[in-house]
Amino acid sequence: MEAAAGLAMQSRAVGAGRRNGALGGDRPARAATLRVGGPAAAPALRVRGARPVAPLCCVQTSRGHQSLHNSVDEALLLKRKAEEVQFELNGRCIYLVGMMGSGKSTVGKILAEVLGYSYFDSDSLVEQAVGMPSVAQIFKVHSEAFFRDSESSVLRDLSSMHRLVVATGGGAVIRPVNWRYMKKGLSIMLDVPLDALAKRIAQVGTASRPLLDQPSADPYTAAFTKLSLLAEQRGDAYANADVRVSLEELAAKKGHDDVSQLTPTDIAVEALQKIKNFVTEHSMASGPFDDL
Repeated sequence: MEAAAGLAMQSRAVGAGRRNGALGGDRPARAATLRVGGPAAAPALRVRGARPVAPLCCVQTSRGHQSLHNSVDEALLLKRKAEEVQFELNGRCIYLVGMMGSGKSTVGKILAEVLGYSYFDSDSLVEQAVGMPSVAQIFKVHSEAFFRDSESSVLRDLSSMHRLVVATGGGAVIRPVNWRYMKKGLSIMLDVPLDALAKRIAQVGTASRPLLDQPSADPYTAAFTKLSLLAEQRGDAYANADVRVSLEELAAKKGHDDVSQLTPTDIAVEALQKIKNFVTEHSMASGPFDDL
């Protein structure tokens, strides 16, 4: 089987909004279409773009009104930040990179929703291209190298498109060619402390994470040890990202003792602010993005 399984993509911008960058007039998101395989491929798969996510939802507590008020405030702040950066992005794709369990998918869906972009998960696209239900199975049946080849092919095809938010796999950064594709857009690293990552992964299990899926009497320690090794191996590669969002720094700024107290919306707002800073500096140094 060819590494990329003949992946060819056709996508339309989802809810791109008006030219002035305002989100208020956005159209409802449409489904993007992916064609997988060669001439005898199966019918096109329907992959939904970004769906509305959590900002306006809240859990009722004894302070229900206050909770709703905070949630609405977060949503308004998120929308305002998106409006500030949308025009400067000029349709460029956003690639989220970071260690496994860092929240790339959750934050990516929020960013796609408020920017009027489509959302894709590169691991899911590889699974569709190869015809297997999970990355873990691809590793088992084929190899990690086979998966990485397919991953590079997916990122190559995505890089030719516009108005996408792409959550990449944790190891996508290790191949220089992938950075060549991602540099056509804007990359954001979600930097999460390793102890927080290990706690998250130990809680949900490692069955879907082939690089961590080893029997252990102490899942946290096993996850932390392996994550520490991966972080050391990939540290320089993650540094290639255009924007870095440090959850530790963000938690301190908000007066939290632990990064687990941050909401996905908090992280998305910070990412948008970092994007704004980057595109502003880039525009001042090199002029506006005009190569689309």
